[in-house]
Amino acid sequence: MKKLLIIFGCCICISSCIPLRIAPSIKDYKITKGKRFKKGLPKKTVFVFEDPKDADEFYHYINTKFQLNNHYVDVEVPFEVEGNSFFFSFYEVEIPTKTINLIPLMIDGALSQTTDMEPVFEEIHTSRKGNWYIAMEVFNDLEDDALREGSVSRELVLPYLRNLKNEYLATDNYNEVVFKN
Repeated sequence: MKKLLIIFGCCICISSCIPLRIAPSIKDYKITKGKRFKKGLPKKTVFVFEDPKDADEFYHYINTKFQLNNHYVDVEVPFEVEGNSFFFSFYEVEIPTKTINLIPLMIDGALSQTTDMEPVFEEIHTSRKGNWYIAMEVFNDLEDDALREGSVSRELVLPYLRNLKNEYLATDNYNEVVFKN
């Protein structure tokens, strides 16, 4: 009975995938330091949400909504909340989920030891699934980081960013947004 359990346990371990990196799952949005979320983002506090749409869709949405004509679209987008002027910058960020697939790795190892064959399943030793996120930072003339904890502007800006995110996710034709404004 013990041998059967050991064999069963080994089969489960061999047939499984080992996760090396798991991308975060964000239900609505997350407020975090940029560098903590992804290396390469600024040290400022960012508003992050998952982007299920294709690459550059958020860029096109912002360009159309704010009628920027491809000028400073991802760097300094001006907006106003209750008479206060702000700017936001955004970053499209990919964090892949990466796993090691043990079965193809073991098959290639066995084939290379018994025969002089090159690895057959080398492309599937690891698998990656990309997860895309939009990270936004907000600033104005008075505050360099309007989303940081304790910022005067944080409570003004957060509802605006939530509405912007919801509008982006709900809109397919970005020209509709121009007529809503």
